[in-house]
Parts: sequence; structure tokens; C-alpha cells
Amino acid sequence: MPAARNTLHPKKLALTKWTAAQPVANEKHFLVTRVAEPDESGIVAWVELEAVHSRSARRIDWRELTDPARWRRGWV
Repeated sequence: MPAARNTLHPKKLALTKWTAAQPVANEKHFLVTRVAEPDESGIVAWVELEAVHSRSARRIDWRELTDPARWRRGWV
């Protein structure tokens, strides 16, 4: 049976909490701090995740958050 996908709306991602399934640069817990401003088509291109402990930031395509093999919603 295929894994369930995280359903979410890209415009409601600001300040949501995420846990990486596998550590990213020795970090597991992240907060969405920025969502790319939609262009005239209304498509969100990326989000910025900030690591909770180190405060380092990285940009990813927001659709990556829908993959349960990579990300889990909330801090687990």
C-alpha cells in the first residue's frame, strides 16, 4: 500500500513546524519562516525552512513537504 501524502495548502505554510525523516545537516526540527511570494499565476515556488537549534535556513520546493518519506508535519 502506498504511503499517505501530507495534504497541505501552500499559502498556509507560514510558521508551520516540520520534522525531517532523516536528519538534514544534523538537524531534525524545522520551522517554515518564509513562503515565496506568489507570482501573477498564484503559484508558490519555494519555502524557507529554519532549523530550530542552529537557526540555519534553507530553501526547498514546498511540494517536498508532501513526501512522508522526507518530512512529517509537526515536531515529532
